[in-house]
Amino acid sequence: MTSLCYAVCLTSPVVAQRPQPFDQQLRDNQRRLEDIRRERTQVEQELERLRTQVHSLSDELANIERQKETTNRIVNELDRQINGLSDQIDRTTVDLLLAQDALEEKRAVLERRLVDIYKRGPLYAYQVLLAAESFGDLLSRYKYLYLVSRQDRLLANDMFKLQRRIARERQTLVDARDALGRRKNERTDELQRYLALEHTREASLRETRRSAREAAERLSQLERDEKSLNDRVAALERARREAEARGVARAAASITTADLGQLDWPVEGKVVYQFGTAAGPNKTRIPWHGIGIAAPQGTPVRAIASGTVSLAGRLGTYLTSVLLDHGGGYYSFYGYLSDAAVAKGERVLKGQVIGHVGGEASDRGPHLHFEIRGQGGIALDPVNWLKTHK
Repeated sequence: MTSLCYAVCLTSPVVAQRPQPFDQQLRDNQRRLEDIRRERTQVEQELERLRTQVHSLSDELANIERQKETTNRIVNELDRQINGLSDQIDRTTVDLLLAQDALEEKRAVLERRLVDIYKRGPLYAYQVLLAAESFGDLLSRYKYLYLVSRQDRLLANDMFKLQRRIARERQTLVDARDALGRRKNERTDELQRYLALEHTREASLRETRRSAREAAERLSQLERDEKSLNDRVAALERARREAEARGVARAAASITTADLGQLDWPVEGKVVYQFGTAAGPNKTRIPWHGIGIAAPQGTPVRAIASGTVSLAGRLGTYLTSVLLDHGGGYYSFYGYLSDAAVAKGERVLKGQVIGHVGGEASDRGPHLHFEIRGQGGIALDPVNWLKTHK
């Protein structure tokens, strides 16, 4: 009797109900991707219209920059979804294990009940009723038999519900793993598209540079500094790919997609400008390939992961800057430093101080300009990679 009461106590759900079904989350994620891709298609169609008309190279270059921007947004949306799907797989795995444990407990209770029923024999109920000494005793015995029967039915029903729940959780786990694989493949395809756009952009830039005056009016100092950084990252990427082609063994990457939403912030503070683009002179678009993090002057800036120092010194309007190569095509950039505490070629560890916050004379006040670059030099939204601020 005691064991049956304990079994009834186990009938409550192991995990709280989720706010949104997993299949609805998948549909919402797909809708967001389709919205961004629809926007990119419109930009691509605009480029085709431009190429059938007389237009300036600056218009074509601006269009390509918009295509790069939307491709960047798709990659960062995929990063966010990959992170969410990984969390979903972890939660579903835990739910499945808890449900299996609960089922095993109830199966053990049921086995004990079957043993008791077998030992007492098929006439046990009649024996209990016939042994009553009074009408009141008969009613009490009947009530006892009814409660035992009811608890047995509840136990069987609970086991059936748990079996159905386990089947659902297993299917959710399969669906989440399939979706994760698709998103990773899509991310690879979008990175290839970004590299193709970068090559097209470089070709357009070569044409644009034929007119020095036009280029000078269109490109701001920030763009020139951004190009300098891009060139450094591109040179590192070429060296990495050449080493891979020669079969040279390299150290394992210290940053991978498994770190999405898991990296420590290089410095604690409020984000003063977001990842994206801003309008520049003469209708150009200046990309913000990172975020600005406000912090007091002199605050230590720490490496988000281990890596090798590829740059430690002044870089135009970014002032003193540090560029870290984390291997595998991943890089992190730290600008507006008051000083660099590391030297080029030095190997640094995760969390090591690489400099201190500067930029007190900028229009943003003391802050750190922080970027994360992926394979091919693509700018990744740092917010997707850093831990969520609580």
